[in-house]
This record gives sequence, C-alpha cells and structure tokens, in this order.
Amino acid sequence: MVTTQEHDASVYERVQQSKEFQELKRRFRAWTFPMTVAFLVWYLLYVVLSGWARDFMGIQVLGNINVGLILGLLQFVSTFLIAWAYSRHAEKKLDPLADKLRHEVEEQTK
Repeated sequence: MVTTQEHDASVYERVQQSKEFQELKRRFRAWTFPMTVAFLVWYLLYVVLSGWARDFMGIQVLGNINVGLILGLLQFVSTFLIAWAYSRHAEKKLDPLADKLRHEVEEQTK
C-alpha cells in the first residue's frame, strides 16, 4: 500500500528531475547570481570608499551634499531597481514555467 506521503514525494522527485524544473532553476540562477555579485561589489565599493577614500567621499557636490551621501542614497535606488527588474524577469521568464509545473503537480496529486 502506498501512502499519500510516499506518493507525493515521488511526484515531487519526478518534477525536480524534469527538464522544465531544471530550466526553471537555470533561469533563476542565471539572473540572480550575477545580480547578487554585482550588487555586493557595488555595496563593498561604497564601504571601501567610506573607509579608505574619505577625501573623495567628502567632496562637496552641491551645498552640504557630498559624494558619500549621493553614493549612499544610490544604494537605496539600486536596491529598488534590482527588485523591480527581478519582478519583471520573474513575470516573463520564471512564472509561466513555474505555473506550468504547479499545474502538473496538482494534476498528479489529485
């Protein structure tokens, strides 16, 4: 006798091994890994400049606004841009494939 848990586990194992799931993982990783590295490099550049290039970061740009403040605010801007870009990427490249896989799993577990 096959229990529901054993049945469900085998369904999920089959889906995990499917070409569609592997493609979904590839698409996710192809976007998120490079973007994560790029953001971390950008963030660490800001930290390094703050620690070792104080004269550069202190350059007045407009009134009391200096390079450090501008770069710090750009950290927030880049975070929101990355979140927006990821949502567009997911909507176009990930969600359709994920929905297809979800429907297949739902059909197999009924």
